[in-house]
Amino acid sequence: MSNVMRQKMADTIRFLAADMVQRANSGHPGAPMGLADIAVVLSEHLKHNPKNPSWLNRDRVVFSGGHATGLIYSLYYLWGYGLEIDDLKNFRQLDSKTPGHPESGHTKGIEITTGPLGQGVANAVGFAMASKFMGAQINSDTAKVIDHNVYCLCGDGDLEEGISYEACSIAGHNKLDNLILIYDSNRITIEGSTDLSISENIRLRFEAQGWDVLECDGHNYDEIDTTITTAKENKKPTIIIANTIIAKGAGKLEGSHHSHGAPLGADIIVQAKEAAGFDATKSFHVDEDVMARFRCAIESGDLLEREWLHSLKTLPLMEQNETLEALQNPDFSRITWPTFDKADATRSTNGKILNAIAKALPSFLGGSADLSPSNKTELIDMGVYPKGRNIYFGIREHAMASITNAIALYGPLMPFSATFFVFSDYLKPAARIAALSGIQQFFIWTHDSIGVGEDGPTHQPIEHLSQFRALPNFYVWRPADGAENVEAWKIALEMKSSPSAFVCSRQNLSILPPAVRGSASKGGYLLASDTDATITLIASGSEVELALKVRDALNAKGVEADVVSVPCYDLFIEQDKTYIESIIKPNSKKIAIEAARGLEWYRFADEVIGMDTFGASAPADKLFEKFGFSVESIIEKII
Repeated sequence: MSNVMRQKMADTIRFLAADMVQRANSGHPGAPMGLADIAVVLSEHLKHNPKNPSWLNRDRVVFSGGHATGLIYSLYYLWGYGLEIDDLKNFRQLDSKTPGHPESGHTKGIEITTGPLGQGVANAVGFAMASKFMGAQINSDTAKVIDHNVYCLCGDGDLEEGISYEACSIAGHNKLDNLILIYDSNRITIEGSTDLSISENIRLRFEAQGWDVLECDGHNYDEIDTTITTAKENKKPTIIIANTIIAKGAGKLEGSHHSHGAPLGADIIVQAKEAAGFDATKSFHVDEDVMARFRCAIESGDLLEREWLHSLKTLPLMEQNETLEALQNPDFSRITWPTFDKADATRSTNGKILNAIAKALPSFLGGSADLSPSNKTELIDMGVYPKGRNIYFGIREHAMASITNAIALYGPLMPFSATFFVFSDYLKPAARIAALSGIQQFFIWTHDSIGVGEDGPTHQPIEHLSQFRALPNFYVWRPADGAENVEAWKIALEMKSSPSAFVCSRQNLSILPPAVRGSASKGGYLLASDTDATITLIASGSEVELALKVRDALNAKGVEADVVSVPCYDLFIEQDKTYIESIIKPNSKKIAIEAARGLEWYRFADEVIGMDTFGASAPADKLFEKFGFSVESIIEKII
């Protein structure tokens, strides 16, 4: 393609983006205008099919700078993903297909909701890792079923966020040669020049992390094309440092931080269009020759996918097709669920469950942030990523969870991530995106309360249950024993559009009475009951055993009581009033017991016996006694 044509295509993107922001009176025109030249050349390299955005072997494109939606939506309109001019005109408006930041599942073609800056870099690493795992399972020397690339466009803000360092370190360590990071180095942030806040050598940083580093003029089409071509052939992950000018083509605002997060102004847009030889009286306009070249993506992508599907029919090894089929269609009926006959920590029962699932489902994989011996998450005899299913994330919680979000969205994979519950603070942004986007990721969080013991208040998660229970479309499971743990997993596996978290104990928990099993499907159930109960004890996890002991003590005093186990508060509050009142009697005195903050229990309880400090350092049994989680203390409070 001639550079004259490329220039016209790039300017079309610039003015679509500028018009969108101007009409909405909100948005970020600078980054889209600066990246337009790169976007045009990248379009020539991409392997994707607008007719089928879920084609497994497509190239993934991640826009880590999600504020640059003027660029993103312009491209998806021009490529033919179903957006129309009216959608661009409704940019940032209520119920539009073009919200302020891209959302997976909302706008056709968007690979992932990147959210706050930096997470998109980790998401791209996750897509690249998923691709490598898939390739290791089904590729052969003569048949490369999975051979696509992952591209990520990022900016200065992404690389300043700590998550990008974590993620890029993982990428370099795993030699993800299918990953190409295009760094829009325009040296501008909201406050002004990046000289105000950063002076590190990006080239040396990435070389130290095991990456190849290329550099180009981000407005020179031939240089851009050469660097992308080279990056595709490299044997390491590659960052392309593209030196660009923010708001390229925007007249006096070109290169200014004032173009970052505000409309350019009608006069500036008119002047810019006239300078580029465009009709300044037209907005949201695309010439036919420009549209024809972008829309080539439809036919070329459809042909690429058809050729790929044909290649699957001629795979030289039957095992490749069988493996792909097993990965894409998990059969939960093959899981042999473990049973438990003695007291054990739920982190241990959960570990046995993880291995049972992994043995049955080849798509099930994951890892821990350097805590698998404590989290009990090792998949025994199942190897190390990429050929095996144990991923060693290192001590990088935020990157781990964001990477795992992308692995879950890649296609046929079902990933988990794990750490101590208190360290979920590090990955909260990724957990929130998982809930917002409806990503089926499984979070394993162990050492769930003051039962952590000697590690002390810095490691005792007091407010965390309340925090995650407050998160919409996020299901927190705190099982009271191994059987509840199994029931929780059976339900979570079927929740295709929601993340689940398994919050497990460090200390051993007794086996609960087996009378009412399966009722965990409603999030809570009546575990023990008396005919004329005047007290209802509500608990989760380790405190269920305590509630049963309190009931026994009350019975000994002639007081009848019910015990309600609520392994999943989030699921429980979705039940109708009739069910809830059938197990929590409205006329009884309702007391919730939880070794955490527990304020959400006031939705049902008259009184909450919980934590109002951060804990202390001592053996777990001493701590439970000190903070009032003993039969005697609770009986005294009830009286």
